[in-house]
Order: sequence, then C-alpha cells, then structure tokens
Amino acid sequence: MNPDIIFHPFVLPFVLGMAFVLTYCVVGLFRVIWQLPKDDRKKFWRSLVTPKTAWANIRDLVGDCLLHVKIWKRNPVLGYMHSAIAFGWFMIIAIGHVMLFTLKPLEGVAVEGFERSFTNFYYPIFFKFFAEEGKVFGFLMDFFLLMIISGILIAVVKKIHSKIVGVKRVTKFGFADNMIRFALWTIFPLRLIAEKTGILGFWWAYSIDLCIFMCMLPFTRYMHIPTEALFILLRHAGLNAREPRKGYALAQIYSCPSCGLCIDACPMSVNDKNSGNTSAYFMKKLRNKDSEEARRIAETCLMCGKCVMVCPVSIESCDIKFSQRADIPYNINSDHSYLESVAPEMKKDAKVLYFAGCMTQLTPKIMRSMKKIMEAAGEEYEFLDKDGGICCGRPMILSGKPAEAKAMIEKNTELIKKSGAKRLVLSCPICYKVFKEEYHLEGIEILHHTQYIDELVKAGKLKVSKNDVNYVYHDPCELGRAFGVYDEPREVIENVGNLRKAKSEKELSICCGGSLGSFNLTQQERDEITANSVIDLMFNKPDQIVTACPLCLKTFAKKSPVAVKDIAEIVAENI
Repeated sequence: MNPDIIFHPFVLPFVLGMAFVLTYCVVGLFRVIWQLPKDDRKKFWRSLVTPKTAWANIRDLVGDCLLHVKIWKRNPVLGYMHSAIAFGWFMIIAIGHVMLFTLKPLEGVAVEGFERSFTNFYYPIFFKFFAEEGKVFGFLMDFFLLMIISGILIAVVKKIHSKIVGVKRVTKFGFADNMIRFALWTIFPLRLIAEKTGILGFWWAYSIDLCIFMCMLPFTRYMHIPTEALFILLRHAGLNAREPRKGYALAQIYSCPSCGLCIDACPMSVNDKNSGNTSAYFMKKLRNKDSEEARRIAETCLMCGKCVMVCPVSIESCDIKFSQRADIPYNINSDHSYLESVAPEMKKDAKVLYFAGCMTQLTPKIMRSMKKIMEAAGEEYEFLDKDGGICCGRPMILSGKPAEAKAMIEKNTELIKKSGAKRLVLSCPICYKVFKEEYHLEGIEILHHTQYIDELVKAGKLKVSKNDVNYVYHDPCELGRAFGVYDEPREVIENVGNLRKAKSEKELSICCGGSLGSFNLTQQERDEITANSVIDLMFNKPDQIVTACPLCLKTFAKKSPVAVKDIAEIVAENI
C-alpha cells in the first residue's frame, strides 16, 4: 500500500482500455438511437421522464444487469454465478468510490471527494496499491472479490462439465470469445494476488488483463455487459424491431449474452444437429453479420416463443426473426381480388360471432362441439366462416409478409363489424393471436374458446357433469406464452374430469412440432419434436391428452398412445 502515491505507470493499460471501450459505447449509443424511426425516438426520450417507466427501468437495471433475477428463477446455480460476478464487480467499484471520500488529501494535492473521484478514477480499480482502507471497507472489498472468484469457479466448471450445473448444452464459441473469457476469468485472481503480495508485477498483469478484456469487449458476446442497460431502456419505451440489424434490433443483438439457456429450452434441440438453429446462434450470426445463416435459422424456427420466455435478458428474438424473414424474397401472388366476392350470410342480431379458422375447418369435430356448447348455453351465435371463409392472415405474417396479410385482415374486419356482434370467439390460438394483435375491432371482445367456455360454466349457463377420466392439458404456444391463458382451460377441465400435470407446462410447455412457423424442418424432425412433447405430457400417465389448438390436436394424434381431444370436445361430451 502506497498512500503517498497518486499515480503509477501500470495504470496506463487500464486507462487506455477504458478510453477505448467508453468511446466505442458512446458511438454505438448514438448509432442505435439515430437508426430508430423518428416516432420511436420520441417514444424513447418520453419514456425516460415518465415515472412509471423510469421505475421499471431502475427495477430491471438492478434485477437483470446486476442480480440476474430471471436466471435465479430458472437455475439458482447459474443465477449465483452471474450475479456473483456482475454484482460483486459493481460493489467493489462502488465501495472503492465511497472509500475515496474517507481518504485524507495529500499535502499540496487537492484530491478529495468528487474531485478525487474524477481526477483519479483508477483509484477504485487499484485501491489497495494507492491507499489504506479501514477494517470494515477492507473486509467488504475482500468479501465481494472472493464472491466474484467463486462465480468464476462455477463458470469454469460449467465450461468443463456443464451438466453439473444443470445445463445440457452450451453455446460453442470462436477464438475471440474464448480469449476474452480467459481474460475475465483471470482478472480477479490477479487482483487478489496483487493485493495480498504487493508485488508490482502482478499489478501490471492485472492492469494489462483489464486492458485486453475491454479492448476485446466490443467484438465478442461480452458486449452484452454495457449494451443490456441500453436495451432495457429501449424495451420499456415499447419499441418493436423493424429491421433485423438496425436500431432496436441492433441493441438486442449486442445484448444477447449467448448464455445458451435458450438452447436447452428450444424444442428443436431434441435433435442435437438442430441445436445450432436456436436463438443463441441466430443472434450470434446477426452479430457477426452472417446474413445468409441468420436467414436460414429464421426460416427454420418454429416461432413457439419458448426462447423468449426463458431468456434472462428478455430478448424478443422471434420479432427479429420476423423482420429477417421480411427481407427474404418469396414468389407470392398478391392478387386478392377474390376477397370481393366473399359475402357470407349472417344474422344481424347474433351476439356471438364464431370464427373457426382454417385449421378448425379441417377438424370439424371441434366446430360441432362448439355448436353443441353454444346451443346448450342458449347463446345467440353465428358462424363467420360456416361454409369456408378468409384466412386470418397469420401464415402470411409468419412468412414476414405483413403487407400481403393486410388485404385479408381488412376484409375480415369489414365482415365482423357488419355482423353487429359484440363478441368474437375463436378456436385456433393462431387466429386468436393475429386477431388480438393485428386487427382493430374496437368495441368487440375477442375470446379464445377456452376463455368463452370457462365463462359459460362459471355463469351457470352451461351445465357439465364430472367424470373419472384423468386428463393432461397441453398449453398451445400462441395461447399460453403469447397471452398467458393458462388458468381458464385448466378450470374447465377440472369441471369435467381430473387434471394431471405435464412434466413441462404453462410457459415452459413444449411445442407440438406442427407449428406453421418453420419452413425448413423435415417431417422426421417434426416427428421427433412431437414424440418428445408427448413423452412430457405422459409424465403422470393420463388417460387422455387435451389441447386447445386444432393444429396441436392433429399433430399429437399421430404420436400419442392415448386419445387426443380438443377442450371443446370433452366439454361437449359431458354436457
């Protein structure tokens, strides 16, 4: 410890590295904000001074950047690993700055308080070389330094044998990522050795290691450390990814830590060769400007949203994939003149309008069950597409072609409003999602049939009897993860039978594999996903599998050892 020294040349590598990374971050910040559309920029600046949004920013900056709360919920060991390193690093710097205020100014050198903090900003990084700390502060510095090192030890174990920490698959990295990881792993042991031995050579090694880490930071996955803070601010402004590598999307790309949590969660990873098609690799390809590979992964994705649900940073990777697909040229006939001739006859006084959708039309037993339910409840209803109708537009949106979907959306909107109905009921979660997000049906309530049936039963309009059948419920991706409709279908099932749990359910439910989202998966690869999902559903040996999606029903029926039914079917059977 050298309390009479305020500078030593060994701090220069750190200073140079810090100057470089700060310059890079400032330039990147202006680049991202400049690339935002004008209306998005306004929303962003406005959000920073909105009290509700400002509180959400503070909460997530602490919870996501420092404490990694979301990882703790999924995997406590990995949660500790990340928070030990991030929070510990933050604390030793923060404590170092606090300790600057306790130092007495040197004779003839006015360095105290804030002035000392700015003119000698490297003090907290090399504190024990330049100053003596008190017992309390010294203990805290040592405590958090050891906490960081314990987190690094877990990271080393994860690299050598990931299954020990509960991770089946980890992201594969290139040379630069491996180099900076080694630099990160050695920074804090070097600091500990330098502090305890006082040997100048270790202070030099510590400073150089920091310089290497910071100079490599912008070119590796570790850029997520500073970028994640910006992403949180942009996310709470309510922005959407408009292009795959600009503005908001760019902030998300560099905020991805490539932690690999989405790899195990992705249903495609049931086949190891498809683990490279997961969101972690998609974001990596975009970061490395490998547009062709990013495009291929975007086309392969099932768009089930499970990666978004488990992402500790809340990166909206599916939205970025949609924007990536929008850049893919498809030979699509955009002639929608046929829509003008679609004019179904409908009662003007129907209070409920039922839209079956394409997949339900191909599964008529669901339509028959819904008709029986509505008649038993005494509902005044009408079918919008009784004799066939217009697609909701979701397949075109999944293809990254929202403009082509617009004509269908406008025509359906016209028919729905003309009907005079105040409630629109849908059996297909795919339709439900697009009607909720893309249609403007002011004054018309949009319900999935699970919500509608649950409401009828609770209101006493629909009388059902309870049997002894053991059911397991599969949460469709577009209904569960997209809108959080988890309770209503389960309450309906418990009214007609016994509900058993799946191994993975609700937000962690496994995609059936039949999703319209993927353009590239082979039938064999889809079957592997389906079989894995069925195994998960059969965990508690149910008598029947119940779902609330016609596509899931048809997909599971091919692989399930027990009967697969739509929720409307089991209700109709027990009226």
